[in-house]
Amino acid sequence: MPPKFDPNDPAVAELINLFKSFGLSETKSLEVARNPKTAATLQEIVVSCKLTANPLEDKQAGLISLLANQSSKLGEEERDYIAKAIADSRLKSNDQLNAAIKFLEVNPSPIDDAKFDYECGVGFNITPDELKVEIKDYIDAQGGAAWEKFNALLGGTRQDPRIRWANTLDVKNTIEALLTEELGPKPKAVPASKGKGKDSKKEPVTSAGSTSGPSTSNIDRDPIASSAATERSVFEEGFLGKLHKVGGNVQKHESRRKEHLDWTKGKVFTRFPPEPNGFLHIGHSKAIFINFGYAAHNGGHCYLRYDDTNPEAEEGRYFESILEIVRWLGYEPYKITYSSDHFQKLYELAVDLTKRGLAYVCHCTGEEINAARGGAERGPRYACAHRDRPIEESLAEFEKMKSGQRKPGEAILRMKQDLEDGNPQMWDLVAYRVINTPHHRTGDKWVIYPTYDFTHCLCDSFENITHSLCTTEFVQSRVSYEWLCNALDIYCPRQSEYGRLNIEGTVMSKRKLKKLVDQKYVMDWDDPRLYTLIALRRRGVPPGAIKAFVSGLGVSTATTNIQLSRLEQSIREHLELNVPRLLMVVKPLKVTIENLAEDFVQMIEKPLHPKVPEFGTSTIPFTRTIYIDQDDFRLEDSKDYFRLAPGKTVGLFQAPYPITYVSHNTDESGKVIEVICKAENTGPPKKPKAFIQWVAEHAPTGSPIRIDELRIFHQLFKSANPAAEPDYLKDIAPDTLETIKGSMIEVGFLPLAKKAYAAALKEGKERTENALKADKESADPSVKEEISHDDAPRATAEQLVGNEVVRFQGLRVGYFALDKDAALSCFKESEAASPALKPVDKVVLNRVVSLKEDSGKST
Repeated sequence: MPPKFDPNDPAVAELINLFKSFGLSETKSLEVARNPKTAATLQEIVVSCKLTANPLEDKQAGLISLLANQSSKLGEEERDYIAKAIADSRLKSNDQLNAAIKFLEVNPSPIDDAKFDYECGVGFNITPDELKVEIKDYIDAQGGAAWEKFNALLGGTRQDPRIRWANTLDVKNTIEALLTEELGPKPKAVPASKGKGKDSKKEPVTSAGSTSGPSTSNIDRDPIASSAATERSVFEEGFLGKLHKVGGNVQKHESRRKEHLDWTKGKVFTRFPPEPNGFLHIGHSKAIFINFGYAAHNGGHCYLRYDDTNPEAEEGRYFESILEIVRWLGYEPYKITYSSDHFQKLYELAVDLTKRGLAYVCHCTGEEINAARGGAERGPRYACAHRDRPIEESLAEFEKMKSGQRKPGEAILRMKQDLEDGNPQMWDLVAYRVINTPHHRTGDKWVIYPTYDFTHCLCDSFENITHSLCTTEFVQSRVSYEWLCNALDIYCPRQSEYGRLNIEGTVMSKRKLKKLVDQKYVMDWDDPRLYTLIALRRRGVPPGAIKAFVSGLGVSTATTNIQLSRLEQSIREHLELNVPRLLMVVKPLKVTIENLAEDFVQMIEKPLHPKVPEFGTSTIPFTRTIYIDQDDFRLEDSKDYFRLAPGKTVGLFQAPYPITYVSHNTDESGKVIEVICKAENTGPPKKPKAFIQWVAEHAPTGSPIRIDELRIFHQLFKSANPAAEPDYLKDIAPDTLETIKGSMIEVGFLPLAKKAYAAALKEGKERTENALKADKESADPSVKEEISHDDAPRATAEQLVGNEVVRFQGLRVGYFALDKDAALSCFKESEAASPALKPVDKVVLNRVVSLKEDSGKST
């Protein structure tokens, strides 16, 4: 008989603890441990893939245990490859796991990443319109629409490779919508699905491109209101939905919990605590979204706290930029604070910790400290010679550090923690060090500065933070965080860790970014080819698009690695119904319509967006001389080409009639410089097969607007992970900035630009007034500031308004925004003044992102 299962057996208990440590529930851990073969495989996976370093979500851990049970036919390399794909959230469902196992059983190492991703639905993305087309083709292939085939159609889509990985509910709703369009409402006698005899009362889900048309709520004029439904689910479900209630974190002393609840009144208090030593990047947007969003969702407050404990790396411009970006993303800090606000209190607590025998001054070098911690070989750990020095001696040495009698590196204050603990964050971390650099706020008052490990948790405690939310790289720091608060008998906040956001195809390291700027590979920190938030803002990416992107990714403990294409798709989806559309010609070609008089002009009123009437209209001239794009004309015609060519008639968007080719003129090199056409304005109207964009020459109305520079930005790096390259500078792609001069845009651009800028400025002023009022009301006059906040960054309307607020879609070209290098006089003119281009004006546009179909000019 096999030995009886005993969960208390030391070996079994060790296994169970291992399984629990990477995120598996206790019940599931016990279940797996009962099966020796599965348990052994799971143990190999956990150890080989180092899963305990970043514990997984319940669902991910469950998939890992399922893999252990079903991977008997896989080699170790293939099995571990799947485990890592689960851990980094590439594989998220049982269906994907089954597909991965089947794929690698047939296609073992070397593994083709791209093929694996395709077969397993990794990064699968399909728009509602694309899904509708694919499902219609599938229905036609199955013999056409019929309500009685509904269940068979729904089940069959799971086998179709084009739509297998689409959301099941989206597939179901699309099938219902298509059947309804063709056959009418579902007959009551036909059940919607097995086991249900009643029709579903739910309406099919409509998409942005549906015929039902958008409501005014689709216009994202308030970035805070964007994707409200998605944000609600993020804050109520998953990782954030499982966070403790205010006061629910256990305290060493019950009195501290009561004091905390008295102060917070049960409200949530979070903080966003950046180091002011660089510009924020796209990864920080997740931290901002989570900390400010979670507090707001729960009726609480979020501090903006500058963690300014390293004067060697901090600059005033970083402080200003951080506040500007937070506000640009739609958030207002409850209060702006600094770690340096508490330098005196932090020093006093360091003395207190030393008096308790829990800190000591150490004179070891960095190499000696590393050796005492086991070194690179992870050998035995041992205490340094100074650990057990008398308390009074450490106090005296600490005073010498404070008074400037010790040079940098000669002495540090270390916390006396637990060298036997397996967690490196308990190996006597440094609390204070000597830095002989003046601080931007305290000047020369201090020459000793607290470390992050000493400062962070204490400032959280001072500010009564209810939820200290940070990324999983700080998981091990939670132990030292709680140790220090409890060692000093103060309120101990609860630290909770979520997975960070990484974007593939770029670098976000401050050191690497600085090198790109310093060596002139990019224009500056806000170069639109970078993924700093100031760069994305300059490019013209709306703040609402970034928030919608982050919200759509969800929040879990797993690191999120996202391809650039997914971010760009999210931006497109946001812009589609949130910006007007203008006629635009990138590379103009002159067209003369010979049968119109020299002075012919017809003013055309056209909608700024066919699906969003709230945008209004623009009025443009139609004249004898117009410009089309060079790509919309060719001399050699073909059957699959429907734009302008010899013998062809083509429509002009919003124009009163189409035009037909007559002849053309060339320069000395043979290049076509003018096309002669005739307007089809007599006889029976011709119905053209294609329409092209155009702008007219008409000096009285200032048409067209000539663009001084049109900037097209391409991906800066060639590889998906340039940071991993031995020399990431060699991975820079050629010709990543394309500058086009002489492009044209319809004259409706100027009124649109002036209106957009004025609206943004008005909103900025209102928000700023409300923010300053709230700040004044929240101030407590009884609390004396340790350091004056007169030099603190202040909320201003100008922080929220830049040229980038002028955004539009160039019809069939792309989405564009006004660059900061542009200058338009109309922004400073009165509301009543009619905007016109002045000689001093300069029009510089950035392409925010290409169109979904990448211009769609294949026919």
